[in-house]
Amino acid sequence: MKNSLKVERAIMDLTQGELADKIGVSRQTIHAIEAGKYVPSTVLALKLARLFGKPVEAFFMLESTD
Repeated sequence: MKNSLKVERAIMDLTQGELADKIGVSRQTIHAIEAGKYVPSTVLALKLARLFGKPVEAFFMLESTD
């Protein structure tokens, strides 16, 4: 899964730590999501969507299997 979380975070001028605090996870979790090493749970993805005021699909994309 690809994501644009880092870009969205930069637009809001948030550090990884600040974003983590706002949604109740560790900074390492945000780092792992941005690096593509961790796929967030549905609950976490929805928390991010609510914070950014955008649908989940705005920053999480499935990669093509072709």
